[in-house]
Amino acid sequence: MYNRRKFIKLSAAGASLAALSQSAVAESLSNISTTNLPIVISTWDFGIAANQEAWKTLEKGGRALDAVEAGVKIPEADMNNHTVGRAGYPDRDGHVTLDACIMDEFGNCGSVAAMEDIAHPISVARLVMEKTPHVMLVGNGATQFAVEQGFKREKLLTPESEKAWKEWLKTAKYSPAINIENEQHVPGGKYNHDTIGMLAIDAKGNISGACTTSGMAFKLHGRVGDSPIIGAGLYVDNEVGGATSTGVGEEVIRNVGSFLVVELMRQGMSPENACKEAVKRIIKKKPDTAKNIQVGFLAINKKGEYGAYAIQSGFSFAVCNADKQDMLIKGKSIY
Repeated sequence: MYNRRKFIKLSAAGASLAALSQSAVAESLSNISTTNLPIVISTWDFGIAANQEAWKTLEKGGRALDAVEAGVKIPEADMNNHTVGRAGYPDRDGHVTLDACIMDEFGNCGSVAAMEDIAHPISVARLVMEKTPHVMLVGNGATQFAVEQGFKREKLLTPESEKAWKEWLKTAKYSPAINIENEQHVPGGKYNHDTIGMLAIDAKGNISGACTTSGMAFKLHGRVGDSPIIGAGLYVDNEVGGATSTGVGEEVIRNVGSFLVVELMRQGMSPENACKEAVKRIIKKKPDTAKNIQVGFLAINKKGEYGAYAIQSGFSFAVCNADKQDMLIKGKSIY
């Protein structure tokens, strides 16, 4: 039975609730994710097919780590993709060398660099993470480890790639083009490099990432870019989010780019603004160089919000969630 004292207490409580400020309500709403989980995002238009493969794992409640490995194996196996995997263009000496890294929700990570004769570097990188006390294996050591784990040695230099390399040898001039991954290669023209970086959040809210590339076409033998380097080409912090990069790896390495993006998100920046700040730092350090190269960052935070930014226009990324499996978004840029 209600008495006067109880009535007064209830009335006071109701008044307190009604007195919540609009700013407090807005702050509360800002903490609600606007993106349904699970979700997977990746760089460039070939990220669409990669995302769709990753989604097969995510939609069944699978782990983000399994999803990103399965996803990036699609462009690694694509014989028409000359910037990632088995059909990648060789270095200046005719060797196809592959780089990749992977990172899970626990901070575990694995990497291979300058690996030859193995078609799926991302899977080797995962085994480095899971079966060795190391983070990175390189060159012949990486290939040896892969063979010991049951991977098949195979010739990766395809007839098309070999033809392009021999055409390049006529001038042996290195002239990287911007956003070649969105263009059809013309023999005798410019060649580039690129990467697929993928980030996924599974139904449990856990984040993993993967990054794989064949590196710059006709690079010096032994050159390694940012893609297999944890903190440069890829970084994941399960409390904050993840980031990956694409473009000229040397400039990403100098700025520890993906780690920087995640740390900026930790400080409260949105994924897009964190990517933009990382790009601006590259430009600030080397303004003349930055005008002629492409570097882009892609990031996702713990809530599933994503964003990207690049130096040059033309950078695109793919998004896949329960609502849409083939969404391609044009990233913003400084120039």
